[in-house]
Amino acid sequence: MLPPISVAPPTDPYLTPLIVADGVLPGVRVLLKDESRYASGSHKEPAARAVVARAVAEGHDRIVVGSCGSYGRAMATACAAAGLRSTVVLPAGWGDGGAAVANAGADIRFVRGGYEDAVDESHRLAVESGALDGNVDGPCTDAILAGHGHVVRVLHRELGGAPAALWIPVGNGTTIVAAHRQARLLAWPVALHAVGSPGNNPIVTSWPGPYRTLSSDEVVTTEHNEPLVNRHALHGPEALTAIAASGGAAHAASDDALLAARAVLARHGVHPTAAGAAGLAGLLAHAETTEVAGDQIVLVTGR
Repeated sequence: MLPPISVAPPTDPYLTPLIVADGVLPGVRVLLKDESRYASGSHKEPAARAVVARAVAEGHDRIVVGSCGSYGRAMATACAAAGLRSTVVLPAGWGDGGAAVANAGADIRFVRGGYEDAVDESHRLAVESGALDGNVDGPCTDAILAGHGHVVRVLHRELGGAPAALWIPVGNGTTIVAAHRQARLLAWPVALHAVGSPGNNPIVTSWPGPYRTLSSDEVVTTEHNEPLVNRHALHGPEALTAIAASGGAAHAASDDALLAARAVLARHGVHPTAAGAAGLAGLLAHAETTEVAGDQIVLVTGR
């Protein structure tokens, strides 16, 4: 059994200490960073809060985003806490029908198609209404990347800058790009591993490059893989570059692998969605064929 890691009390009430997952990989220390403990249940909340801060500074009273659910919940939660209004555009028929986002306080719009169609419509709505466009490919990109980089600053502090590998569920690739930027600023040698749904994300299907988008009829969405599915990852090319530069790789995890990893996490008191367990699913599959050494940090997202 691994000894517990000593962690200084977090100074930010939305941070959670690292949790040691004993016995997941014999001889390897696997550390869980449970980002599902934010109020919204999403690791995207720091990015949403960064966008809210920009909206307040610029005098906006509404933020508009497109989402398949996770970023929408995070933005609705952050806006409600700051007294701002939010509009979230969702693909019709996806997920819970927008219930979680609406319960967090957002106005909901639906659009035919997938995530990318929701983002396109939200760009239009933001211009039409004079609201702040909070999408990852909009004017707030730098704020969003800074927000996502927050987790790397925390991990670097907790681990003292020791070399490590970081396993991250991948959709748009935004968290990967943000993590690489922050790791470079800290001169932290952390290898970034992106884990997505097989055949359903262009970062995974394009690795190691060049980047190629998928057609809408190539991707298959299920109740378990939904946050990992994109036909065009909005930060896809940059994510591929970041992964390669860090010494990491892109990996695929089937729905069965996601569910198995979620069951492992549940035994350690962590309860994400199946897609939120993608990082651990990727690590476990990788360890079956490759010798794993050094600290392995699994970013757990979504509940």
